[in-house]
Amino acid sequence: MKKLCVLLLGILLSAGSVFAAPIDVTYENGIYHIVLSGEKIRKRISFVVSDGLMSNREAHKRARSELTINAGFFDPENEKTISYVVTDRNTAADPLFNENLYSNPILRRNLDKILNRTEFRVVECDNEYRYEIVSHKSGVDFGCNIITSAQGGPLVYPQLKLEEEFFVVKDENGNVIRESASVLHKTARTIIGLKDGDAHILIITDENPMDMYDVQKLCREMGFDRAMAFDGGSSTSMNYKNKIEVVSNSDGGGRLLKSFMIIPKK
Repeated sequence: MKKLCVLLLGILLSAGSVFAAPIDVTYENGIYHIVLSGEKIRKRISFVVSDGLMSNREAHKRARSELTINAGFFDPENEKTISYVVTDRNTAADPLFNENLYSNPILRRNLDKILNRTEFRVVECDNEYRYEIVSHKSGVDFGCNIITSAQGGPLVYPQLKLEEEFFVVKDENGNVIRESASVLHKTARTIIGLKDGDAHILIITDENPMDMYDVQKLCREMGFDRAMAFDGGSSTSMNYKNKIEVVSNSDGGGRLLKSFMIIPKK
């Protein structure tokens, strides 16, 4: 009888791992933790770009998506991207076509840092899909192809690359003289990390705002292998099955955005 119980327990545990939900969403202390598990979910992820700007809610509806989160940075003045986005193996958004990056002398001098900010990739290698979090100019292994990707930044874990990715500028005395994306201030955040081959998304809401040092500490505590930020602050947004919605401004409609990660319904 004891052997039978042990056998049944083993079968149940095995079945639990096989039939684990590909999208798991939990909430604690103002943070939504989304885990994307398994090979099949990797093939469903896509990054999409709007011609103009739209809310997360509208993007979720148009894509008939199961899960939608905000992705890369954009210029609200001309509605053009500041982040690279790849959709279906093709570049869908290219910051080199954003003239505001050239007209601003400070941005122009630091263009290499901006263009090489960290991105999240879904890569196909020998008919298998995997995730990567790397700088934009990092190559892919021989025989591999980027299926979809979105750039954001900065890299948060294991290193926090604030100056290397031009989110912080310091003077010769080490004083901060320029800050982008409120990286040193506590605000809402959209974070994506990797752990044991799965993707983990953290939607850090206005209920528990964090600066990037707080985020790095959280990623370390959660045991992530690597983690990066997407656009945050008022851009932080999420919609899951039209049942859970996060927006980060007071009118409830959500900020209009340029790019999104979607997981279409089956």
